[in-house]
Amino acid sequence: MEAQIQNFGQTPSQLLIEPHPPRSSAMHLCFLPQSPLMFKDQMQQDVIMVLKFPSNSPVTHVAANTLPHLTIPAVVTVTCSRLFAVNRWHNTVGLRGAPGYSLDQAHHLPIEMDPLIANNSGVNKRQITDLVDQSIQINAHCFVVTADNRYILICGFWDKSFRVYSTETGKLTQIVFGHWDVVTCLARSESYIGGDCYIVSGSRDATLLLWYWSGRHHIIGDNPNSSDYPAPRAVLTGHDHEVVCVSVCAELGLVISGAKEGPCLVHTITGDLLRALEGPENCLFPRLISVSSEGHCIIYYERGRFSNFSINGKLLAQMEINDSTRAILLSSDGQNLVTGGDNGVVEVWQACDFKQLYIYPGCDAGIRAMDLSHDQRTLITGMASGSIVAFNIDFNRWHYEHQNRY
Repeated sequence: MEAQIQNFGQTPSQLLIEPHPPRSSAMHLCFLPQSPLMFKDQMQQDVIMVLKFPSNSPVTHVAANTLPHLTIPAVVTVTCSRLFAVNRWHNTVGLRGAPGYSLDQAHHLPIEMDPLIANNSGVNKRQITDLVDQSIQINAHCFVVTADNRYILICGFWDKSFRVYSTETGKLTQIVFGHWDVVTCLARSESYIGGDCYIVSGSRDATLLLWYWSGRHHIIGDNPNSSDYPAPRAVLTGHDHEVVCVSVCAELGLVISGAKEGPCLVHTITGDLLRALEGPENCLFPRLISVSSEGHCIIYYERGRFSNFSINGKLLAQMEINDSTRAILLSSDGQNLVTGGDNGVVEVWQACDFKQLYIYPGCDAGIRAMDLSHDQRTLITGMASGSIVAFNIDFNRWHYEHQNRY
C-alpha cells in the first residue's frame, strides 16, 4: 500500500459536495485568494475573491460601508430569505498582487465572512423572522443599511410598516407606520456628518414618504421620546400605480421615483413635484433608478432599456441591452455606470452617452445587487447562487483609455 502511494499518489476523501463551476467563469476563481500566482490572465486582475455563504439563498442586497473611521467597516449582505451578514472589510489597497503575496497573507483579503454565519453559531442574531407580505418580491429595494453598518431598514411587511433592526443583535428597534398599503421600496441619501440622512419609502398606495434618520439616536425622527410615532418630513404624490423604485440625493435636495407604470417623477425634499421624466417610446415600466450629485439620472426600464436624463428633464442618451438588469450603480463622480443582471456579466459604461468601457468575465450565476467600496477601487456583487464576488475596478484607467481612443 505504501509503495503504491509513493508511486501513484493517494486518492483523497471527498472534499467538495458542490459541482465545480464551469471553466472561464469568474466563479472558477473561488480558490484564487489562496493561490493568486496560479492565474496570470485578465481574470486574475479582475476578480479579487469569491465568498460563498453556507445558505444558498440569493444575495439580494449589498451595502459596502467601508470607510476606515467606522467602528466596523463592513460589507453587509442580505439574502432573499432575509438572512443578513456583517462581513468585516480589511483595507488592503497596495497589497493585492504584490510580490510575495501568499497564503500567509490570507487575512489581507478585503472581505472576511461574518463569523456568526461562517460558524453557523449565531444565525438567530442574523435572521429576520418577521413575516413579509406574501405578494412582495424580495429585491434590493426592500433593504437599506445605515452608513455606520449598525442598522438595517426593511420593508414589505403585511402591516404596511417598515422596520429598523440592529445588525449587532438582529433585534427589532423601531416600527414605522405612515403608508396606507404595503411599503414596496426604500432608499437612503448620502449621510451628513453624524450619520443623519434622509430615508424615502415608496408604497402600493402610490405615494412616497420622506423621513429623517437621526444618526445620534439611531431612529427615524428627531425625537427619541416619540420614536413610536415619527412623522414624515414630506408626502410625495403624483404616481398612479405602486411605487417600485426610488433614489434620493440630499446634495441636490431631490427624490426621483418610478411606479410600476408611467413616467418617473422628480420631487424636491420639501414635497413639491418638479417634473415628470417621460421616457422614450416603449420605456413605460421603470425598474431601477440611480442619481448622481452632478444631476445625471439613469433609469432602467423593463426589457433592457436605459435612459439618461438631466435633472431638468432633458433626455441625454438611451440604449438597449440584452441582459435583464437587476442592479445599476453610478460611480461617485457620476461619470461611470456599472450594470449587472441575470446573465452574470458586470459591464461598465460611460454614463453621459452609454459608450461601453469594459466587460468583466462572466459569472455562472445572475447578479442581484452591487455596491462600491468607499475608495471606488472594489466592486462587490451579490449573486443568485448565494455568494458575493469582489472585483478590482479602476474608473480612471478606462477614462484615460477612452479619451485616447476617441
